[in-house]
Amino acid sequence: MILVPNIKLPLDTDFSNLLGAINFKGVKIKSAKLYKKSVDARRKNDVHFCCSLLLEVENESIALKRIKNSKLYTEPVYKYKKAVADMRPIVVGFGPAGIFAAYTLAKSGLCPIVIERGDDVDTRQKKVDAFWGGGKLDAESNVQFGEGGAGTFSDGKLTTGISDIRCREVLKIFNENGADDNILTDAKAHIGTDVLAVVIKNIRNKIIALGGEVRFGERLESINTNNNSVCSLYIKKQNGETYTLHCQRIILAIGHSARDTLYMLRDIGLNMVKKPFAMGLRIEHLQKNINNALYGDFAEHPALANASYKLAVHLENGRGVYTFCMCPGGYVVNASSENGKIAVNGMSYAARDGKNANSAVLTEVLPEDLPEDLLSGVELQRKIEEAAYNITGGKGVPVQTVGGYVFGQDTAPQVEATVKPQAVFTDLNKLFPDFINSSLKLGITALDKKLNGFADKGALLTGPETRSSCPIRMVRNENLTSVSIDGVFPAGEGAGYAGGIMSAAVDGIKCAESLISLL
Repeated sequence: MILVPNIKLPLDTDFSNLLGAINFKGVKIKSAKLYKKSVDARRKNDVHFCCSLLLEVENESIALKRIKNSKLYTEPVYKYKKAVADMRPIVVGFGPAGIFAAYTLAKSGLCPIVIERGDDVDTRQKKVDAFWGGGKLDAESNVQFGEGGAGTFSDGKLTTGISDIRCREVLKIFNENGADDNILTDAKAHIGTDVLAVVIKNIRNKIIALGGEVRFGERLESINTNNNSVCSLYIKKQNGETYTLHCQRIILAIGHSARDTLYMLRDIGLNMVKKPFAMGLRIEHLQKNINNALYGDFAEHPALANASYKLAVHLENGRGVYTFCMCPGGYVVNASSENGKIAVNGMSYAARDGKNANSAVLTEVLPEDLPEDLLSGVELQRKIEEAAYNITGGKGVPVQTVGGYVFGQDTAPQVEATVKPQAVFTDLNKLFPDFINSSLKLGITALDKKLNGFADKGALLTGPETRSSCPIRMVRNENLTSVSIDGVFPAGEGAGYAGGIMSAAVDGIKCAESLISLL
C-alpha cells in the first residue's frame, strides 16, 4: 500500500467508491481507501475535502515516482508485552489516562486494580442529570469525577498535537468498543458524550474480562511509603468505610479536579511544581452563524457537518488568548465538583445537532501571577468559582452578553443559554482579576478579526471556565516515576502531562509500559 496525502476531492465525493474519483497518469490503481479527511474552507468559493488515501497499486516503485509526496505505508501494529509481578498494580482514577493505563496492564496479564472515587457511568449519569435538573451536587460523583473522567461529559474530541504510534491504537480501541468507524479517518474526530458513555463501559468490561478489577466509589486518602517507596494505599469508600490496600506500584491518574488529592500529595512530600494554566469563559453563538462564517455559500451542503473553529491570538500585553474545546451543535454544562462553587465546560452529543455552538475562550495564568504557595493556582480557581456561585446567590450559572462584558453595552442575546439548571444574567467582570478580564476582552475583539461575528454583541458568555488544565505538574524521571516516591507513576492531565482525551490516554499507556518494563 502507498499513502498519498493532499488529495483534493469535491464535497459530493462517494467515499465508498474512490476508484472513480482519482486518476494518476501511468499508475494502475487496484483499490483506494480513505485514510484521513478534513474540510478545506480557506476559500469560501471553493470548499472541498482534503484527503489522504491508501492505494493498492500494480507497481509500487513506479507509483512512488509518479505520485508526489506518496510513501509506502504499513499499518502500525501496537504490541502488548506480557509480564508478571509479585503484587497487582493499582491505577488511581478512571478517566482517559487511567482507563488506557489499566487496559494496557490488563492486556499484559497484570490484572490491575482500579480505584475510582466516582460512580460507574450509568449511576453517574443519573446523578449529573439530577444536578442539572436543580438537585443537589454529589461532590464525589459529578461531571468531573466518575467513570470516564471529565471527558465523559464533553464533546469527546479525539484530536491532539502529539505524534505517536499509540494515538492510532487509542482510536482502534475506541472503535472496537463502539465508536463509529469515522473516528479512524476524520482529521477532527470526535465521539460525543452519548456514545462515549457506552464505549467506556465496554472498555471497562474488557479490563475485567482480562482479570482486572474496577472499584467505584472509593477515594485515595493517602499513600504510605517505606524508604521512599510506595507500600500501601489508604482508601475511603463513599459509605465512609476505610481499608488499606498493599501495593508496590501505582499509576496516579487523578484528573485535573481532584484538589483534595493534590493537597494530600503535597503533604506527603510528592514533588510537584507550579505550571502555566488557563481560565476564562464559554462563548455561545448560533451554529448557523458559525457555519455561514466558515463555509460561506457551502454552509447548507449536506456533506458538511456543523463547522468548528480553533483560534488564537497573542496580545500586546504579552498574554495569549485562545479558544479551547469548541463544541459544534453543543451545550454549556455546569461542571461543578465542589459545593458552593460554579465551573462550566462544553459538551455535545455524537450528532452535534444543537442550535448553538460553544467554545472556551481562555487566557494564560502564569506562575508569576500567583503567590509563592505551590497550590496557589488551585486557590485562585476556587476563589473564582466561589465568586460565580455567590454572584447568583446560588440560584444558577452566571451569564452575560459580549455586548455587556466586553463593550459595556447591555445587548439582547442572540442565543438561548443552554446551561442548566438555569442561567442568571449578571456582571461577569466580578469573577476575575483585572489581568484576566482585560486579556479576555482584548482577545475576544481580536478573535473577531479571524472569525467574523465572534465578538457579536449578542453572543452569550457563561462562566467561569476554570478546569481546562491542572495548575501543577508532578515531577517524574526518565522512567515516568515520581522523583520523590518510587513506584508512583503520575499520569495524564492531573499530573500535568496531557491536555485532552487523546494525549491523556497516550500518557496512561506510556506509564503502563514503563511500569511493565521495570518489573
